[in-house]
Amino acid sequence: MDNRILITGGTGFIGQSLCQQLISKGYAPTVFSRQSTANVQALCGRVEALGDLELLRGHPGFGAVINLAGEGIADKRWSDRRKQELRDSRIGLTSLLANVIRSWESLPRVLVSGSAVGFYGDQSREHVTEQTLPHDEFTHRMCRDWEQEALSLEADGVRVCLSRTGIVAGPGGGFLQRMLLPFRLGLGGRLGDGEQFMPWVHRDDVVAALVWMLESDKANGPYNVVSPNPVTNRQFTKCLAGVLGRPAIFPAPSPVLKLALGEMSRLLLTGQMAIPERLEAEGFHFQYPELGPALADSVRY
Repeated sequence: MDNRILITGGTGFIGQSLCQQLISKGYAPTVFSRQSTANVQALCGRVEALGDLELLRGHPGFGAVINLAGEGIADKRWSDRRKQELRDSRIGLTSLLANVIRSWESLPRVLVSGSAVGFYGDQSREHVTEQTLPHDEFTHRMCRDWEQEALSLEADGVRVCLSRTGIVAGPGGGFLQRMLLPFRLGLGGRLGDGEQFMPWVHRDDVVAALVWMLESDKANGPYNVVSPNPVTNRQFTKCLAGVLGRPAIFPAPSPVLKLALGEMSRLLLTGQMAIPERLEAEGFHFQYPELGPALADSVRY
């Protein structure tokens, strides 16, 4: 079996860990990144670095492709320009990737492509499975179009899996990094009324799920890559404060968040009670199904 894998987004919080796991399993990753080769290898390990996808036109091909590229959705306030940048970094790059793949002498057996539970939009307190109808808003439209570019390769005979990932926790990075300082200072608290759901997942389980999709020949289509035990923001806040041994008594009121963040405040004030229905039905097992142990591992550095 061809062990060569092309990875986009390999230098990210998930990608770094994924590359190291793949190397340990005997795969040979090539990481597309605009960073220097030295930086890519420092972050990802023993990988080949690639700075331009166009260099792969007419390539002999890779056994598999994992597509995780995309600018951080919460890194900047959502102006119209920023929204377009977010779309281009996901949809535009995936479209280019699919086009390049079609030029290869041999097509990959599988494409595992990133997406997010933002596909569903705000779902209030409804259980969200892969069959749930989405609420039409920016995150849904972006994820929908992102997924469609990846799924276009099914017509060429490529097995395509979509990782609708939740809020990723893990040591040394991710969204928790922004929360740790105020919580450690005792200045943390719930967001809004705290009743919105946070579909969290530990990074180790994300990596394991991506490898499972890669290696499970019958896996295809969308998978909710989230813990089987979603919690509300209030529950998450209480658990994080408990793990850190600090109080969490300074809530951030909804009007303040809306004023400060504009439309992007929906990322914090709305959510999805998403569950990994397909992953569990098809035999995947989570290492961190419960929030307490996941957060304890995530804050150990």
